[in-house]
Amino acid sequence: IHFSVAQCDKSENGAALCSDGPTGSREDEKLSLITWNVDGLDGDEQPERARSLCQYLLTYSADVVLLQEIVPPYMRFMHKRLADTYAFIEGGKVGYFTLMLLKKTRITLLDSENLFFPKSHMMRSLLVVLFRGQKLCLMTSHFESCKENSVERMRQLRAVMRKMSQAPEDVTVLFGGDTNLRDFEVGLPSDVCDLWERLGEPQKCRYTWDTEANTNKEIKFKCHLRFDRVYLRRAAQDGVPRLDPHSMSLIGLEKLRCGMFTSDHWGIYCTFSAEQNENAKSPIKGD
Repeated sequence: IHFSVAQCDKSENGAALCSDGPTGSREDEKLSLITWNVDGLDGDEQPERARSLCQYLLTYSADVVLLQEIVPPYMRFMHKRLADTYAFIEGGKVGYFTLMLLKKTRITLLDSENLFFPKSHMMRSLLVVLFRGQKLCLMTSHFESCKENSVERMRQLRAVMRKMSQAPEDVTVLFGGDTNLRDFEVGLPSDVCDLWERLGEPQKCRYTWDTEANTNKEIKFKCHLRFDRVYLRRAAQDGVPRLDPHSMSLIGLEKLRCGMFTSDHWGIYCTFSAEQNENAKSPIKGD
C-alpha cells in the first residue's frame, strides 16, 4: 500500500463544497460523496459498463468520487467524458489502482505525493487529499483481497485509522473505499465512526458485495458482505464546524441491457451536513 497526499484549496469563486443531489434539489449545506469499486479488471462488457459508470457519476454529480479497481482503459474513457467537470487524482498508472475525482467548481488541486507501504502484494494504495482552508481530509483505499489475507488487511486498516486519528483536531477526516473487511476484523478508535452504523444500520444499505442480487460473478456459494465502507473522524476542536452523516444509499442496482451490472460491487452515495458552532466558520460555504 502507498499513501498519496494531495493539497487542495477552494475554488476561486468560493463555492460550496457540495452540489445539487441527483434530483436537482438544493443541497448547498451538504457535502456529497460516492465510493465505488468499479471492477475494471473484469473485461466483460467493459464499454457498456464504463458508459454506465460515467452516467451515474454525471447524474449524482457528487462533490467527491472515490473509485477503486480502475484500469487504464477505464481511465481514458472517463477522462474524455468527465475531465471538464472533475479533477483526476490517480493512485497509479499501470495495472489497477484507485482514483479520486474532485469537482472543479468546488475544489482546486494544488499538489500531491506518494508514500509507500512495504507489505502489500496487490498494488493497493491509500489516497489522501487535504483541503487547505476547508479543514477537510479525504481518503480512499482498496484493502488486500481474499479471506486468507486477513492479517495484512487488518494491518492496513490500523494504518488508515492511525492516519485519521493523527490529523489535526480542527480537521474533519473522511475515508471511503473497498476495505474487503469482514466484521470480525474491524476495530475502530473511539474518535472514528462507521457511516452505516451511525445512520442506524439500514438493512437496504448493508451489503455492497451481494453475489445473490448481483450476478456479475459466477460464484457457487452466495455471499452477502459489507466490503465497502465510509468512516468519519469529526473535528474535535472547539469553534470548528463538524460534518455529520446525513444520508446513505446504494447505487448501481440497475441491470444493463448487456445483462450485467455496472460493477460486481454496489456503489455508495452519501451526504454529510455541517453542524454549525456559534463561533465557527463553515467549511462548506465559501468566503
